Amino acid sequence: MAGDPGSVRGAQYGHTMAANIDLTFDCADAQLLAGFWKTALGYIDEPPPAPYKTRAEWLAQFDLPEDDAEDDAAWLCDPDGAGPRLSILTVPEPKTVKNRLHIDIRVPGHGGPDERWERIRAESERLVAAGGSVLGVVDGHHIVMADPEGNEFCVAAAAR
Repeated sequence: MAGDPGSVRGAQYGHTMAANIDLTFDCADAQLLAGFWKTALGYIDEPPPAPYKTRAEWLAQFDLPEDDAEDDAAWLCDPDGAGPRLSILTVPEPKTVKNRLHIDIRVPGHGGPDERWERIRAESERLVAAGGSVLGVVDGHHIVMADPEGNEFCVAAAAR
């Protein structure tokens, strides 16, 4: 129940805390998508968990099918630790419908509406050069885009 304090994460310890989230993309080409999202968000490859020195070493602990390869997945993180981690996983089935959840890339900066719109347009052009595509434009507000595998996202001005 939403209002039940016993259902809040951490409530059993006398405090509440926000849940950390990761975002996971299913895709046909994990390395292609990882390259795009590193460019789009300024993310980096996440180091393997300790005590492992490489992702290959970390993956070796799992009983993966022989046809699974290290390149079938990518893990990205915000170098400042502020944003959610991204897991990008190769799956056999293709994307078939519009995403029900999408990322909004918020372009920072101040100024009037024309200045904000120019920054949004410049960011969308940068992302097109990185392999994205424009799906729609809501003039003066946001641009609807897709990554190289068709996952929808928006580019808009930051709220602050």
